[in-house]
Amino acid sequence: MLTDVDTLLSTYQRVGGSSVTVALESVGSFDEFSDALTTNPTLSVEVLRESDYYRRQSEGVSNILLAVTNFVAGIMAVGALFAALNTMYSAVSSRTVEIATLRAIGFGSSGVVVSVLTEALLLSLLGAVVGAGIAWSLFSGNTMSVGNIVSSLVFQLRVTPDLVGLGIIWACSVGFLGGLFPAIRAARLPVATALRAT
Repeated sequence: MLTDVDTLLSTYQRVGGSSVTVALESVGSFDEFSDALTTNPTLSVEVLRESDYYRRQSEGVSNILLAVTNFVAGIMAVGALFAALNTMYSAVSSRTVEIATLRAIGFGSSGVVVSVLTEALLLSLLGAVVGAGIAWSLFSGNTMSVGNIVSSLVFQLRVTPDLVGLGIIWACSVGFLGGLFPAIRAARLPVATALRAT
């Protein structure tokens, strides 16, 4: 929207603008423009690139969103940890005879631990890749708006490679913790008792 600055100021009963957007001739002329304004003793201004200005404006909302995201992610991680524990304990208990047979033919307890942990990590990695694919296809590129009719903050959701990598690391960490105790239990199974299990 374009309007006369004096009309706009009188409408909102203000004596000056809080921000002014300037289109420069080139990207490289920003420093020259900034120096001209900040070294002028008659002006008291702060010169920012538009991206830095909006980043500063969105810091409060970003911090709130980050706190909410971390809280929800923590709850989901605890739930995923219990699900991984349940899944791996079930897998170990259903394979008691097979694990005991491996131990009886010479596999050590460390080999059993590694095999159970490998299974847990592979399942976690598969889940992380599928989850990242779903998140990317459903959310990446969507535009969100927070605020009201007078003032709102618009931002774009992006699923970046860094976020995918972080998600995979978290998923593998949860998978490792979820598989560790069942793996130790599998390694400690008495061979003779486990072979008699039906």
